[in-house]
Amino acid sequence: MNDRFTNAETLIEANGITVTRRGKEILTDASTRVRAGEIVTLIGPNGAGKTTIVRVVLGLMKADRGTIQRRSGLVIGYMPQKLHIDPTLPLTVGRFLALGSLHDRAHAKEKAMAVLDEVGAGMVMTSPLQAVSGGEFQRVMLARALLRNPDLLVLDEPSQGIDVTGQADLYRLITRIRDKRNCGVLMVSHDLHLVMAETDEVVCLNHHVCCAGHPETVANDPSYIQLFGKQIASTLAVYHHHHDHTHDAGGHVVPLDEHASDG
Repeated sequence: MNDRFTNAETLIEANGITVTRRGKEILTDASTRVRAGEIVTLIGPNGAGKTTIVRVVLGLMKADRGTIQRRSGLVIGYMPQKLHIDPTLPLTVGRFLALGSLHDRAHAKEKAMAVLDEVGAGMVMTSPLQAVSGGEFQRVMLARALLRNPDLLVLDEPSQGIDVTGQADLYRLITRIRDKRNCGVLMVSHDLHLVMAETDEVVCLNHHVCCAGHPETVANDPSYIQLFGKQIASTLAVYHHHHDHTHDAGGHVVPLDEHASDG
């Protein structure tokens, strides 16, 4: 357990989650918790049940057994693993984000610009959604998740389709957003060598919780080493990425002092 969050407010807690489909248990007695200001990352091989537990937490899938407790009035911002946009649909980034603010049309444009600026993608506001790069699209999707000013961000493979440099920048951005907003973050990731350095709590899944805790504790757990292999686990467990620069949404180099205001 990370002592930093011992007294932090619990936003959501899943206990004993078991999900069975077609006679096969996808998840067995899995539990996790996210507190205010905490980044919790679910890792594990393909088909381990990571997206399943996220769907249960979001209320998109019903568990066969187990309980979900959410803080009263909890607001969740969700970034799905995939979102198909019809390439023939004439839709700008700004208009796409405005669709998520239909309850407040008067301020939709201002809100869209604010969240795009927060994720470092303000330059694509007027671009066709289909024309943005993979890294820009993922930042747009992150901006969309932030529109509701969430208490909890749920991010399913947020760095999908981005190169390794862009992945590192995106994980640092997520950490800055957490620091600025004090929101909780529940994230699914395959990027072991990057995400372990940008998370507070790791939950290692393989249809059940193999191990959980601080990244360095999990990295030395026999269950983690057995699941990912000794060489991979020891080499990639906790990766510290040091740069004198960062990259914008388009992949261009930007000196760190220019991002000092990002929080």
